[in-house]
Amino acid sequence: MALFGGKESDVFDAIEEHLKVVEETIKAFRELVATYIDGNLEEAKKYEELVGDLETKADGLRRSIEMMLYEGAFLPANRGDYARLSELIDQVADAAESAAHTIILAKPKIPADMGKDVLTLVDSTMETYKKLRKSVEALNTDVDMAMKLAKETEDAEERADEVEYRLKKAVFDSEDVTTYAKLIWNQILTKIGDIADRAEDASDQVLLMSVKRRG
Repeated sequence: MALFGGKESDVFDAIEEHLKVVEETIKAFRELVATYIDGNLEEAKKYEELVGDLETKADGLRRSIEMMLYEGAFLPANRGDYARLSELIDQVADAAESAAHTIILAKPKIPADMGKDVLTLVDSTMETYKKLRKSVEALNTDVDMAMKLAKETEDAEERADEVEYRLKKAVFDSEDVTTYAKLIWNQILTKIGDIADRAEDASDQVLLMSVKRRG
């Protein structure tokens, strides 16, 4: 059962749409990575454009949520929490866009045995985000579940960190990757990992809001 109605329900509907668009942004980024690994740069550039369009859409939804809040949804003491949550969710899409631009601009050569592992890292960030999405959705129905899922988001982010570290180690240990390429890949892998990091930041906000609501 929903805990809120009226204007508050409208805000949750908008947040749900925001969450959906951010997830679409990450999915488009994954397609960019997959096509780039396959050697299809032109197709990857199309996905870069799609990632940018979706990030812009997500940003517009964030602003809409802020307007709804400032027009009277929720008590004044709680509006800042929801505005902050929306901002943090939006930063997940920002991270995906930044990673997409870096790959297309730098055009690094993919080591023969690394492509699959890069996709594994992207999938790990997606799993982290999916946990976040569920935790946010639970805020309007089950605070205890929201807390549980927020903690699961943190666990998923730690797993993504482990994948990122192993991949970076493989890059730096490789004798087939030039020093310049190692620096580029370090930056790209960090940016991919940032997607999961930003999702975890948002889960911290969910946890804070859940604790406050429980009193």
